[in-house]
Amino acid sequence: MRYLRLLSIFYKYSIVSELEYRVDFLANVFMSVFWLAWAIVSVGVFFLHTDKIGDWSWQEVLMVVALFTFFSGVMEALLRPNVGAVLDQVRDGTFDFVLTKPVNAQFIASLRNIVVWRLSDVVIGLGLIAYALAQMHVVPTMGQVALFFVMLVAATFIVYSLWLMMVSLAFWFVKLDNFTELFNGFYEAGRYPVTVYRGVVRALLTFVVPIAFVTTFPASALLGRIDHATVAIGIAFAVGLFVISNRFWNFAIRHYSSASS
Repeated sequence: MRYLRLLSIFYKYSIVSELEYRVDFLANVFMSVFWLAWAIVSVGVFFLHTDKIGDWSWQEVLMVVALFTFFSGVMEALLRPNVGAVLDQVRDGTFDFVLTKPVNAQFIASLRNIVVWRLSDVVIGLGLIAYALAQMHVVPTMGQVALFFVMLVAATFIVYSLWLMMVSLAFWFVKLDNFTELFNGFYEAGRYPVTVYRGVVRALLTFVVPIAFVTTFPASALLGRIDHATVAIGIAFAVGLFVISNRFWNFAIRHYSSASS
């Protein structure tokens, strides 16, 4: 409860700060809608020549695009701003103030900052999922909804863990632009169902950089197209990556040279 109270204080401050410039806030939300529309159009080009991509129909692919947008919002709202903050703190030597606070350093370093307007992507993504299901006249069962939320939570931990490992690299590298761009390159592939890829690329996106568990498999769960073995693998990935990222973070902060030495 203590950590939840801290998050509420941090995020209330962020909301108040951003709402000081309401026109800017609304303009940013508009741009989120615009980029989602652009993503839908770019995917729709394929369906001008075919009825399916792999074994996915137009509405089913929309659900994958929706999840891509959802997690883009999560990353841009919560993870990217905190990566930038840690980089600045390590470079300036002010990360001391994070380590000396009476709270877990990983918690405050990775979750303190939030860009509120990017949460519009989260809402838009969920809305697009509802729209796609309505277009297909599909009403998921309680079991499918439960598996969807399990996969959604697992995907959140996977994304958080990957970004935490990138944050940890800040203790050795002055800039992380190359690493974040590399991750973005892999993540962009998640805009399409993983089944459209073949061979090494599919294996890479499933088991090495598990983007398939972020977009494709949660959508599959809601459509009733996922087996329990895949769900178990997704949970294992989430738990394993979270533990590894936590260990890597603790190892990394030992290499921090503070401003006071």
